[in-house]
This record gives sequence, structure tokens and C-alpha cells, in this order.
Amino acid sequence: MFRLHERLAAETLEAAHWPLSRVLLMNDRAYPWLILVPEREGLKDLHDLAPADHGAIMAEIGRASRALRRLYNPHKINVAALGNVVPQLHVHVIARFTTDPAWPRPIWGVRPPEPYDDAGARETLAKFAAAFAAEA
Repeated sequence: MFRLHERLAAETLEAAHWPLSRVLLMNDRAYPWLILVPEREGLKDLHDLAPADHGAIMAEIGRASRALRRLYNPHKINVAALGNVVPQLHVHVIARFTTDPAWPRPIWGVRPPEPYDDAGARETLAKFAAAFAAEA
């Protein structure tokens, strides 16, 4: 049975459920940042996915990237599956701008997260829901 890692649950907001992944919004308004978590038990790395799921994760990364591009028109989209802190397989899809606080470095550890307030979270999740629906 799939269970979301407690750190991901604590630091994100649920944005959608796709065929393979739970889609999460990182609760940090400094960066438009989605996290895809394949809803399969016991996965640590991308190569742990069943062969049938490899194409699905790539399609979902593409869908998340296109939504970020449509909503934010970033300079670059970063995609990463690190897992050094949270061992459960999850893929970060992050919109980056030359003006963001960490540019051009990776975002991790540059500054503490800036959580959304309730209204900002609702508005951002609604924007993503519309962007996801436009492509479905």
C-alpha cells in the first residue's frame, strides 16, 4: 500500500492525482515547484520503476513542465530526482528564473522556504488545476 513520506506530506500541498503520480506543490512561494511522487511502494530511484511506468513518469514530467511554462514562462525548468534527504522516489519539477534568489545555483539550502498563505495556496492550486485540465 502506497504511503507518502512524512516529510513530503509536511512540506507540500496536494495538487492532483495523475495515473502514476501524486502531484504536489512545494509549499514555498519563492519558486513555482511541483513534485511528482509515483504511487508505488518501495521505490527509491527512477530505475526502480517497472518498465511499464518509465514512459508514464516521463509523460507526467512533461505535463508538469508544460503547466509551469504556461503559468510562469520561466527561463528554465529544472527536473531532479535526488532522494538524498527523502528516500521515497519523487521528482522535482521547478520553474527557474534568472531573477530568482538562487539563480543559477540549485535552489536547495539557499534560503528558508516562504510558505503560501491560505489565499495564495488556494489561488496557486486553482491555477495549476486549470493548467492541468487544459492539457488533459
